[in-house]
Amino acid sequence: MAFSVNTITFPNISRVNRSRYPAGMAFATMSNKTITSSGVQLTEGQGNLPKLVLTSPSGSEAEIYLYGGCVTSWKLPAGKDLLFVRPDAVFNKKKPISGGIPHCFPQFGPGSIQQHGFARNMDWTVADSENVEGDPAVTLELKDDSYSRAMWDFGFHALFKVTLNSKSLSTELKVKNTDNKAFSFTTALHTYFSASVSGASVKGLKGCKTLNKDPDPKNPVEGTEERDVVTFPAFVDCIYLGAPDELQLDNGLGDLISVKNTNWSDAVLWNPHLQMEACYKDFVCVENAKIERVQLEPEQTWTAVQHLSIA
Repeated sequence: MAFSVNTITFPNISRVNRSRYPAGMAFATMSNKTITSSGVQLTEGQGNLPKLVLTSPSGSEAEIYLYGGCVTSWKLPAGKDLLFVRPDAVFNKKKPISGGIPHCFPQFGPGSIQQHGFARNMDWTVADSENVEGDPAVTLELKDDSYSRAMWDFGFHALFKVTLNSKSLSTELKVKNTDNKAFSFTTALHTYFSASVSGASVKGLKGCKTLNKDPDPKNPVEGTEERDVVTFPAFVDCIYLGAPDELQLDNGLGDLISVKNTNWSDAVLWNPHLQMEACYKDFVCVENAKIERVQLEPEQTWTAVQHLSIA
């Protein structure tokens, strides 16, 4: 598969509707490299948007859209998808993809710039692809440009590596300060899991300090989580500060999912309940987050890992 500065060659596609894209848009670049790694394919997704498909030797599969650097699917070898994309999601670049694992960077939630920052509605590019002990892995990158600097005037370089194997999906996010001045940011992976909300639960949060955004998101109520098992009986929007490095999600569909992390210091649980009546029963969000601001001096790098696995 050939990459050039301004175009992508889509494999196994007879016709690509390029009219949807502005002239000269850089869809994906690999410094004139070619994806040759087994189990990694660049193809055309919904809305004619380019996406990567990772397939492990066992038959598990993941899909990643370059728009937003968003993982939209993680399927087990039997075909069951553990992630959820909302039915109101659009694939036209007019708004971020609603579902999967969207990025929140350089701002989680509301703040001085747009909701959840800009990384989820920018085009990421392919930096590398490889095989890790036989399993497919791909690294995407995002750099500052005129669009990001209009909101957040700093130079940065983000790398997002996704590795798939038969029973797990791992991501590694690296953010480097390429500016000549320090900056700070907050971030999260806004992960949507397929679930039966009435049966879903999360273990591992007891004792955490909480910032509960119900009923007023602008004035979270501080508290402490007293429950061994947290459920989703109604609207849930709660930040857990100092969360442990592993949580257990029972998705209510027969799956027990381990959510491990390194350097994601906090967690967020969210379900919109009747605010999204069409789909709230079918997903829960269990998010790794960094709520306290990360401060980076020039040339410094921050790294965090998320490891999702099924028993």
